[in-house]
Amino acid sequence: QLQLVESGGGLVQPGGSLRLSCVASGFTLDYDVIGWFRQAPGKEREGVSCISRSGGNTDLSDSMKGRFTVSRDNAKNTVYLQMNDLKPEDTGVYYCARPKSIVTACPRWVYEYHYWGQGTQVTVSS
Repeated sequence: QLQLVESGGGLVQPGGSLRLSCVASGFTLDYDVIGWFRQAPGKEREGVSCISRSGGNTDLSDSMKGRFTVSRDNAKNTVYLQMNDLKPEDTGVYYCARPKSIVTACPRWVYEYHYWGQGTQVTVSS
């Protein structure tokens, strides 16, 4: 059974950093496209960033550009989201997700992803 489990969320002050983890089971994500999304209270889920099949990063939103980076550790079957210079508006539940089919480039929209983790809460506040 294909599963994704996020961890690493927590409370951080503005300007701080966090690294979220997304551990996969039931498949190897060596070359899989994995996207990160977030959902703030009362808002729709939105794309954050994504790692493509070749390992390149794609920003799914302009507001995170230059601050968030996705990486992959094949030995640990894990994808990471490194978040720097965090702002209060980055607060929300963060999810990792995988498309249903094998793709090369990063899909941009929520509906294009099929497998989702349970999410991890990130709160940016002083």
